[in-house]
Amino acid sequence: MAEQGVNHGRRRFLTATTAVVGGVGGVFAAVPFIKAWQPSARAQSAGAPVVVDIGKLEIGQRVIQQWRGQPVWIMRRTPETLAALGEVEGRLRDPASNESEQPEYAKNPTRSRKPDIAVIVGICTHLGCSPTFFPEMLPQPFDSEWKGGFYCPCHNSRFDMAGRVYQGVPAPTNLRVPPYFFIDDNTIMIGLDTDPKAA
Repeated sequence: MAEQGVNHGRRRFLTATTAVVGGVGGVFAAVPFIKAWQPSARAQSAGAPVVVDIGKLEIGQRVIQQWRGQPVWIMRRTPETLAALGEVEGRLRDPASNESEQPEYAKNPTRSRKPDIAVIVGICTHLGCSPTFFPEMLPQPFDSEWKGGFYCPCHNSRFDMAGRVYQGVPAPTNLRVPPYFFIDDNTIMIGLDTDPKAA
């Protein structure tokens, strides 16, 4: 039976309008769904990698980034500090980092991928305190031959500017180096050894 009085132009218009409105609604519904895939602040503190801009980090300066609920120190070491790393090796418990935790690429005298940039978890390996940063190469009450580094006032543990522990202190191992890589000269990702996009 033939349809009578049907306006085909209007029917096509309503069908197209419904499809467009449905498509726009689908996009708006998808946005929060896609955003849900991104790690939350809670997930990041639980272990998701974090990106740190070090472009404005000056020589001799340190910034602190939270990762897995722990402070990670990122420092741009001075040439004097780097030279002093060799001077203190005879006073260190594990100068070659044989008994300490770090990625293989950080098992070297500077304990880093690039000699001037240090990335170290700022938690004492003795009882979990956060050592104080003493970058000045000056005599200190706790060490008359201080060459810069970290001092834990809780129990007198000391670490050099590569996070290597001194002999005769309670801390058993060097400060930990987390996994990290350079995205570019000014950006570090903490939490991964390599860029997953490059694999």
